[in-house]
Amino acid sequence: MDEIELKAHGKINLSLDVLSRREDGYHNVKMIMQSVTLHDTVFLKKEEERGIRLSCNLASLPTDEGNLMVRAAKLMQEEFSIPGGIGMRLHKRLPVAAGMAGGSSDAAAVFLGLNQLFNLGLSVSELERRAVKLGADIPFCLHRGCFLSEGIGEKLQELPPLPPCHIILAKPAFSLSTKLIYENLHVDGIHKAEHPDVDRMIQELKKNNLEGICHLGGNILERVSLKLRPEIRELKNYFTEKGALLSLMSGSGPTVFAIFPKEEEAKCQAILEELKNTALNNLLESSCITAPC
Repeated sequence: MDEIELKAHGKINLSLDVLSRREDGYHNVKMIMQSVTLHDTVFLKKEEERGIRLSCNLASLPTDEGNLMVRAAKLMQEEFSIPGGIGMRLHKRLPVAAGMAGGSSDAAAVFLGLNQLFNLGLSVSELERRAVKLGADIPFCLHRGCFLSEGIGEKLQELPPLPPCHIILAKPAFSLSTKLIYENLHVDGIHKAEHPDVDRMIQELKKNNLEGICHLGGNILERVSLKLRPEIRELKNYFTEKGALLSLMSGSGPTVFAIFPKEEEAKCQAILEELKNTALNNLLESSCITAPC
């Protein structure tokens, strides 16, 4: 096998809590992440000429070590003395800087793909230990499904997946700095009752209760992001008014997702069409319907 193609799926955070700030500057988190069907496509190829080369359909993305894919390939190439070169091509569909772990998922695909392409024989847990060196979300992105994520994001426990449903994604045409949001989240001043109840959500996932799961959705980072960009609240309110079971910001934002029952696909299409005719559409970079995977 000289080349391989992989799907790099995005994620949403059904629940995101921050417990404390660590001495190393990271934060201890407790969150539930669910992968979605919307994905990038990563192509990897063995090449004779030594080096790592990346091309992308999106000209604005870096193709040097500013891209996690290149850093992942370099880590693997150096550790395992991979001969020759590695050619990589990325077809980007996931929104960039959106709180959906797009870059992390692309890097995870590189770890998985090179392991297969060069028959390295690494287990997923062995890949996780390498992946976390580059980013806290990458270990999760080596999987599909629903996981409890703790520590800085590297401690994973598989959970029952989100029941079948439709998920509307709306990415505003602006970005939010993850670093800025965490720096302005003063965890010590947040009352216990204001934190998302992650443990109760786990119980609802085990019951396969979509409404119960959605009732418990929460993202502590919204305390900061909604003050910085009130447009996020406008989007959340729009979907709630349209009957979403849950309307929430994913990760550190700014993407807003809205969950609807499986039987409401036609309603979701109508909501997207209606959104295009509102003033909110002027705020958006992209919107689409996806599903859990």
